[in-house]
Amino acid sequence: MKKISLGLLITLLIVMTSCANENGNEIREINPEHNNKMQGEITFWHSFTQGPRKEFLENRAQNFMKKHPDVSIKIESFSWDNFYTKWTTGYTSGQVPDVSSALPNHVVEMIDADALIPLNDVIDNIGRDRFYDKALSEGTVDGKNYSIPIYTHAQVMWYRKDLLKEANLEVPETWDELYEAAIKLTNNTNTYGLSVPMGTDDMMATRFLNYYVRSAGDKLLKNGRANLTSPAAIDGINYWVKMYQATSPKGSINYNVLDQATLFYQGNTAFDFNSGFQISGVETNSPQLLDQIDAAPIPKVNKSDEKQGIETSNTPIVVWKNSNHPEIAKAFVESLFEKEEYIKFLHAVPAGMLPSLKDINKEPEYMDNETIQNFDHAVDVINSEVKKGTAIGMEEEPFPEAGILTNQGIIENMFQEIIVSGIPIEEAAEKAEKKLNRIFDTY
Repeated sequence: MKKISLGLLITLLIVMTSCANENGNEIREINPEHNNKMQGEITFWHSFTQGPRKEFLENRAQNFMKKHPDVSIKIESFSWDNFYTKWTTGYTSGQVPDVSSALPNHVVEMIDADALIPLNDVIDNIGRDRFYDKALSEGTVDGKNYSIPIYTHAQVMWYRKDLLKEANLEVPETWDELYEAAIKLTNNTNTYGLSVPMGTDDMMATRFLNYYVRSAGDKLLKNGRANLTSPAAIDGINYWVKMYQATSPKGSINYNVLDQATLFYQGNTAFDFNSGFQISGVETNSPQLLDQIDAAPIPKVNKSDEKQGIETSNTPIVVWKNSNHPEIAKAFVESLFEKEEYIKFLHAVPAGMLPSLKDINKEPEYMDNETIQNFDHAVDVINSEVKKGTAIGMEEEPFPEAGILTNQGIIENMFQEIIVSGIPIEEAAEKAEKKLNRIFDTY
């Protein structure tokens, strides 16, 4: 993967800102005898801003410092949007942390900027075979692992059991079945079959189009080039325009991820696509509906089609090359995976954060959680999807173009032009594809 200069990075910022495991091995406890003479301060940036997750990381840092009295860990938290701006602007001036959370599409940009150090040794200490291969591959270049997934989840289809039962409908298995069910469950009050989000400050329309294209066995990114004019992509664009017009609130043309999820949280949509975080959202907003939601796999084009991996999100931790104390940074990262504490972290958002370590799924301590037990079917569906999917655009390898694909709002603008301006679908798709490829060429 080619490295980029700071000058080019600044240009790009201007452009881009608009138990036993499955192999039968025994579980390895992480209790390494790190050098007790470690000394120095490290900074840890993370985007786990919700209370329980934030508190867990603060406690882990405190415990680490108790074991290593000459170590100081400074923690700062940022929303995901703010984090992206923080690291990209900070990198040009050397103002980056020692350790941070990230998203897979962030990591490929960080690798391309030569901003990270490999973590092969940390992964080997934790147990390489405990991780899903696809999760590690998203941060791997030339055999060097630049990120460690701390938790995982996957996109699945959420639905209201009570509404389907009242309408005498089965859970949809194909896109056509979903369309017909969504129409029947859309009424003139405040219930919509399915909302279709297209806000340009988010990647939701890209995500929805990816669902359809991946289910058809195609990809939005092929060999590092945008692929919006293939038959599967054109069919997908047509499908979501049709669904928007028939079953979605008109305001969803400007929805972001929170706007979209809130409709389902509050009981105003019969279907939605999300991860297991959907459970905590419904529990907070409409606890009376909690026993009426469940998850199913992403629909197929035809029932007989081979099941495809769709979208898995493996949330990673990275160590920055600018760190003055990489040995401390690595030891702290490794400490996050100590079994008892790691399970506590996962239980901060039960069924939302699934283990990135395969063997933890079988641990009694992990399973001993009311939410995980009550939603065992949904968790099984998500875990099945986790094994097959990747981040959007990373089906072949960790292309840095995948970050541009999801961060630029070009697909979202394409949908808005089709719906608001009446531009023909094929014309709009070709225009968006060329625009993305021009940016890729600049990159």
